[in-house]
Amino acid sequence: MAEREPGESAAARRLAQAHAARFRRYTGGDPLAPPVDLAEALDKIGEQVMAGYSAERAMREYLRRGSEGRRGLDDLGRRVSERRRELLSRHKLDGTLEEIKQLLERAVLEERKQLARDVDLDDMERSFAETRLENLPASTSAAVNELSDYQWRSSEAKADYDKIKDLLGRELLDQRFGGMKQALENVTDADRQAVSEMLADLNELLEKHAAGQDTPEDFDDFMSKHGGFFPENPQNVDELIDALAKRSAAAQRMLNSMTAEQREELFNLSAQAFGSPELMQQLARLDQSLQALRPGEDWAGSERFDGDQPLGLGEGAGVLQDLADLDELAEQLSQSYEGARMDDVDLDKLARQLGNEAAVDARTLRELERALRRDGTLRRDSAGRLQLSPKAMRQLGKTLLKDIAQRMSQRQGERELRQAGAAGDLSGSSRQWAFGDTEPWDIPRTVLNGIRRRSGDPAGRLIEIDDVEVAETESRTQAAVALLADTSFSMEIDGRWVPMKRTALALHTLISSRFRGDDLQLIGFGRHAEVMQIEELTSLEASWAKGTNLHHALLLANRHFRKHPNAQPVLLIVTDGEPTSHLEPDGDVRFSYPPHPVTIAFTLRELENSMRLGAQITFFRLGDDPSLARFVDNMAKRVDGKVVAPELDDLGAAVVGSYLGSRSWSSDGGAAGGFNDWGGWGGRGYWANG
Repeated sequence: MAEREPGESAAARRLAQAHAARFRRYTGGDPLAPPVDLAEALDKIGEQVMAGYSAERAMREYLRRGSEGRRGLDDLGRRVSERRRELLSRHKLDGTLEEIKQLLERAVLEERKQLARDVDLDDMERSFAETRLENLPASTSAAVNELSDYQWRSSEAKADYDKIKDLLGRELLDQRFGGMKQALENVTDADRQAVSEMLADLNELLEKHAAGQDTPEDFDDFMSKHGGFFPENPQNVDELIDALAKRSAAAQRMLNSMTAEQREELFNLSAQAFGSPELMQQLARLDQSLQALRPGEDWAGSERFDGDQPLGLGEGAGVLQDLADLDELAEQLSQSYEGARMDDVDLDKLARQLGNEAAVDARTLRELERALRRDGTLRRDSAGRLQLSPKAMRQLGKTLLKDIAQRMSQRQGERELRQAGAAGDLSGSSRQWAFGDTEPWDIPRTVLNGIRRRSGDPAGRLIEIDDVEVAETESRTQAAVALLADTSFSMEIDGRWVPMKRTALALHTLISSRFRGDDLQLIGFGRHAEVMQIEELTSLEASWAKGTNLHHALLLANRHFRKHPNAQPVLLIVTDGEPTSHLEPDGDVRFSYPPHPVTIAFTLRELENSMRLGAQITFFRLGDDPSLARFVDNMAKRVDGKVVAPELDDLGAAVVGSYLGSRSWSSDGGAAGGFNDWGGWGGRGYWANG
């Protein structure tokens, strides 16, 4: 037989055994599941950022909504709310009172039967006993107290009456120490004494702690003597107090949730627990200490139960604790407080309340958030705000380019962008590789160089860097590209804000990855114009400011072209409205609607300057406004430009295609391959050549 710990009671051992570790179902989700998909998350977050959300808010929205096949925080929060409603609608709090009432009725019935069977009993004594049983108070607690000195003649009746006292003691202890009701079943005098000693020592420990007079040795001594009553295995007095206070506060909230009649019945009955008022006195002392030590717990709350399944005192405290856990989970899952992180979500509580599947979903979201922060997808700027990192912008741009390539391939029958050469057609000759070259290797000549070198040095490497030759291509003209993006408020109102930003990001990614020799400048124009970095443009929020200042944007574009005199100027203008403001010589902005003739004149003059600089000019007209169509057509004719009127879904493909068309001509005017034949957009737009 295992050696018994000093002071350990049978009840304490039973309680410890009830909480002993068991094999449990694996809770980590599918071990073969693929890692979290950052590409999908980045695409969704990027959409929100380009719609004007901050990166932090966009990430929160993604975590909130989840994705296809994965529940988000909103769904988990909804299930938490449903679980809470279900607990309140299923249960009622009079389980212990009902059980005591049934025990009392059974005891009285058995006693009456015994009185009727006992022929040797004096008639006067029988009559007195029957009268006493018939005139018991209607209140269960009053009837129990009335029979406290009754001399039971039926052994079954006495056993049932004694069960009332034990049941009360077990339930009151179960409220504060979960599992006591089962552990103290068939309680003995030794068990009662062990519980009494534990409560006395616990109260002494807590009172010393409140006075600052306890030591770690005091806690160790207490646990060595009574540790079996605390299967949670607290490591210090604070952990012990935390566990006890949560349970005690739940017991108090249960009491607050009862009706006044139920509270009065329970109070009157509690004196009978284990046959004396001592237990209730010790528990009251314990509750008082815990409330003073942990005033932050909810001691005054209450709930409204309207179900039909009765709960005992211990079960009720457990349900009230579940409700408190659900409230904590609801707040954690809302992520609505400052500094919220998925790490805040208590996965163990979530698994207990909603099951392991919910915990796996939350864990996946946690891993996703960690990966977004850890892998450099999100970063903080100098002001501490979360932003998409350059790495994330490149990844998002690649995704957009892939989508654009598919659209262009479907509509034009052309190759995907990744197959289009960025350095010109192969000339048939090769040269030694130099740092920065992006041309493809000439594999046969590279291998031949390695073989020749090794003929004099058989131990040398198969290929050295000096062996590498690249295929020469025909030269292409360097381009200075200016993308003028309308950022007026009408773009946001009409749903063109995000397509415009997606287009800018796709073009930026294409040039920075495939045409590094070209120089792209992004210019946003609303009431006034400004040169923007791609991160600024994609995170730009729409603002209510009257004006579409194409004139100012053209001034900035022409300055960009003049800085690159040897490059081919390419001017791409995305707009949904006529120019309604211009820049005065003194720098002030003048606004007028309908457009003022001076604004039109200033805009046309600067557009003609672009033409004189040799710019290839393309307008991308958004919307079906006839007056805008006439105005843009006339401007294009004045400068020998082109007009494209794509659907919003095709805007990116139209702009990228126009740029590739401008890059497909060599410096002598001959075609050098690529996307050089744009005969139309399959009925979804049109070209109007000036």
